[in-house]
Amino acid sequence: MNPTFRDLIAENKRNSALLVLIFCLFTAAVALILALGIVALLDPKAVAQLRWGEALWAGGIAAVLALLFSLLGYYRGDRFILAVSGARRIRHADDPELFNVVEEMAIAAGIPMPEVYQIDDPALNAFATGRDPQHAAVAITTGLRRQLTRDELQGVIAHEISHIRNYDIRLMLLMAVLVGTVVMLSDFFWQIVRSGGGRRTTDSKDEGGSGPFGLIVFLLAVMLALVAPILAQIIQFAVSRQREYLADASAVELTRYPQGLANALRKLQGDTAVLRTANRGIAHLFIANPIKKFQERAESVFASHPPLKDRIARLEALIHSK
Repeated sequence: MNPTFRDLIAENKRNSALLVLIFCLFTAAVALILALGIVALLDPKAVAQLRWGEALWAGGIAAVLALLFSLLGYYRGDRFILAVSGARRIRHADDPELFNVVEEMAIAAGIPMPEVYQIDDPALNAFATGRDPQHAAVAITTGLRRQLTRDELQGVIAHEISHIRNYDIRLMLLMAVLVGTVVMLSDFFWQIVRSGGGRRTTDSKDEGGSGPFGLIVFLLAVMLALVAPILAQIIQFAVSRQREYLADASAVELTRYPQGLANALRKLQGDTAVLRTANRGIAHLFIANPIKKFQERAESVFASHPPLKDRIARLEALIHSK
């Protein structure tokens, strides 16, 4: 028996929640272990005596800086994303059909009407942004707008509206902050290693340091500083792929017509045009990765989107489940 869109929505929400929990615990563990590694390098006696306060202070400073940067991105990020993508705001008179479809899907989702933007580009793509439904926008390229039938357009807009309703932009901002925190902590650790290795306290040297325990802690911190940024990105991309599947299933919930979105994704699959404003920093927001070389590696753990063929197959299964 094929799953229904409700089954897929529930499954993807569970998967996303589990991945976010794992990421939060992972980030906390990285902060603690790297901070202990720094203390082991600068004051081995502190590690031997388990003076955790020094380690927590070291990790906390980096976390506060990451929080300040994330707040700036949270409140101003949507304007930056629209500017970087080359999107310009349009009015109802510019494209009545597009506005009608956006309004229909917003009503179906129970959210305010988002702002509508257009990207003057022949490539086929679209995205949504905004920290919440009250500050949201959808953008579509002129290439995609010209290629789609009304049913296909409705499927694409429903997908983007679902991202807004599901607070995916806020979630991916959280993931970006967590990745940034892990990278910042790793960089901070290497800065200390490069500059502070020769400045251990005299007392620590005289008393023989922390012995094997301090060495183990430091080596563990070194290993983690090397692999943590990579693991953080792998988890971030896994969450992104789950949210794409969730948005597809949620779009079917809004339109009750999986064929429309499936047909639109087929057109995206056959598109060879490269979005001129394609940017790795915002690629995860688009309905399909605008950077073609990453589309070709869609099976990779570093892919922000699931393979289009897999998304189409899931939608086809929903058609047959009726």
